[in-house]
Amino acid sequence: SEQLFVEMADRMAADGWRDAGYEFVCIDDCWMAPTRDGQGRLQADPKRFPSGIRRLADYVHSKGLKLGIYSDVGKKTCAGFPGSYNHYDLDAQTFASWGVDLLKFDGCNSDSLDLLAEGYKRMSLALNRTGRSIVYSCEWPFYLRPVQQPNYTEIKQYCNHWRNFYDVYDSWSSIKSILDWTALHQDTIVKIAGPGGWNDPDMALVIGNFGLSRDQSVTQMAMWAIMAAPLFMSNDLRHISPEAKRLLQNREVIAINQDPLGKQGYQLFKDKKFQLWERPLSDLAYAVAVLNQQEIGGPENFTFSLTLLGHGLACNPACSIRQVLPASRDWGVYSWLSSLSVEVNPTGTVLLTV
Repeated sequence: SEQLFVEMADRMAADGWRDAGYEFVCIDDCWMAPTRDGQGRLQADPKRFPSGIRRLADYVHSKGLKLGIYSDVGKKTCAGFPGSYNHYDLDAQTFASWGVDLLKFDGCNSDSLDLLAEGYKRMSLALNRTGRSIVYSCEWPFYLRPVQQPNYTEIKQYCNHWRNFYDVYDSWSSIKSILDWTALHQDTIVKIAGPGGWNDPDMALVIGNFGLSRDQSVTQMAMWAIMAAPLFMSNDLRHISPEAKRLLQNREVIAINQDPLGKQGYQLFKDKKFQLWERPLSDLAYAVAVLNQQEIGGPENFTFSLTLLGHGLACNPACSIRQVLPASRDWGVYSWLSSLSVEVNPTGTVLLTV
């Protein structure tokens, strides 16, 4: 309901979220009335959004925030509401006239892969024709993947970020499966990411809900930063714990995620217990994550040579190392041939900058 989004916008502005860099309040599926209006335009559900989307957008903007909305490339949305098929220009103009700043464009109920691709391209061009700056969030490769390998060069021409894998759930198994999928496909997807176009490991940071332990929450935050993933929270800001709030608003992690070089990180090493990931940052720095995959026992040490990092160049001839998560502290200066020993909790991650 509009009341829910008003309350979230209030919390975003009052509780430091906006100041930490979170700027979009996004509406997902089910906001619409079951039918279009007499002019063929989408309309908000009159009971749940009695003031309409334009009024809600004005309110969100008054808080220094932006409004995101949802539609679908097919005849119906995933939940069965009117889709944008054959209405791409009209819907883009409608969203722009309402003051919308982001469109999540789903891929349900498209009759063929050709129509899917055509719809994603047409909506991209239609959004640009409105003259309003609207972030374009696509699900295009996710719906292609079961049948064919996505052409990411083409997708980046049309979309600002794109979904590759299944819905994220509020569970450790879901976070694990997303990381496993990303590592398995990193040779295809890492090179395409950069300013203007990003891989989206589904939209949601589920930190602050119920399914993740403290260590697992640290892992999601650290790994989404390593993956240069858009940071969208899916949680209730009215009831979030101080600990989850501190983690989600951690300026150092957000700075890694938003690093201007815009390169996505990748997995360097994996054995039965540990994963080692790195992400190139601006100013010849690197973000490094050590993830302990064990789900039982206590903290364990992972020792590795610094020559592994940055194709051997990250610490040549020396480097300073700082721990960002689970708590921030300086580790000092290391020489190129040093080894680093990192103690990591089960299902936890230690995030470093080098």
